[in-house]
Amino acid sequence: MSGEPSRARAWVLATRPQTLPAGAAPVIVGTAVAVHEGVFAPLPALAALVGALLIQIGTNFANDYYDAVSGVDSADREGFTRATNAGLIPPEQVKIAAFGTFGLAIVLGIYLVYVGGLPIVVIGLASVVSGYAYAGGPALGSKGLGDLFVFVFFGVVAVTGTTYVQAAATLANPPIVSPPGGAILPEAVVASLAMAGLSTTILVINNVRDLETDREAGKRTLAVMIGYRWSRVEFFAMMALAYLVPPVLWLGFGYPIGVLVPLVTLPLGVALTQIVRTRTDGEALNPALERTGQLLFVYAVTFAFGVVV
Repeated sequence: MSGEPSRARAWVLATRPQTLPAGAAPVIVGTAVAVHEGVFAPLPALAALVGALLIQIGTNFANDYYDAVSGVDSADREGFTRATNAGLIPPEQVKIAAFGTFGLAIVLGIYLVYVGGLPIVVIGLASVVSGYAYAGGPALGSKGLGDLFVFVFFGVVAVTGTTYVQAAATLANPPIVSPPGGAILPEAVVASLAMAGLSTTILVINNVRDLETDREAGKRTLAVMIGYRWSRVEFFAMMALAYLVPPVLWLGFGYPIGVLVPLVTLPLGVALTQIVRTRTDGEALNPALERTGQLLFVYAVTFAFGVVV
C-alpha cells in the first residue's frame, strides 16, 4: 500500500520516539545534581544516558511485541500506531530487537559496573529484567504494577543511579566494589521524585485512554483496576509531587533559587490535568500524551539550567 511507511520509518515508529524523553530526562536531572554537588563525570554521565535510552527502547519493543501477540492491541485501540500490530514489522523481528537492545544495554553496563561497582550490577540487571517483565513474561503492566515500575525505574533509580555513578567515578578509583562514602546523595533521591511523578503521569494518560480496550482484552492495568476517578487522582498526585520537589530542594537542602525555574512549566501541568480530568478519548489524550512527554523533558532541562547556570 502506498500509504504504508518505509521499513526504516516502521522501525523508528516501533521505538516510540515520543516516549524517549522519559529515558533522557532523569539522566539530565541526575547529572545536574552531580554538577551541583561537585561530582560531575562526563563519561559515566554519557554512558548512563545511552543506557537509559536503550532500556527505554527495549521496553517499547517488548511492549509492542507482547501486546500484539496477546491480542491487547485491537482494532478499537485509540493510541499511536504499533508497528507489530499494524503488520509493519514481523513479530519475531520485534522480539529479537527487544532482546538485542537489552543486550546492548547490558554490554554498556559493563563499563558502568567498572566505574560504580556492585550497586550498578544490581541496578542494571533490575532495570533490564523489569523492562522486559513490564510487557513480557510476568507482564507487570497487565497486573497493575506498571505505574510502580515506571515510578521506581524511570524516576528514582534512573536519577539516583546517574548521580551515583558519577560520584563514584569522582570519589574513588575504578574498579569499584562497594559504594564509596558520599556517593549516595539524598539530594538525588529527592530530585528523582519529580522525574518519577512526571514519568508516571505519561503512563496514567496512556492507560486512561486504553482503559476500555484493555479491560476487554483482559489486561489489568492499574487504571482498569481503580477506574477513571482514582486514575485522575493518581495523575494529580504525581503532578503535584513533581512541583513540590523544587521548593523542597531550595528550602530544605540549600539549593540556589534557580532550582525553582521548572515552576515555569506549571501552567502546562495544570492544563494537562484539566484534560485528564474531563476526557477519556484518544482525540484529546493522544496530544496530551505527547505534551506530557514534552513537559517531562522541558522540566528536566529547566531544572538543570536553574541548578547549574
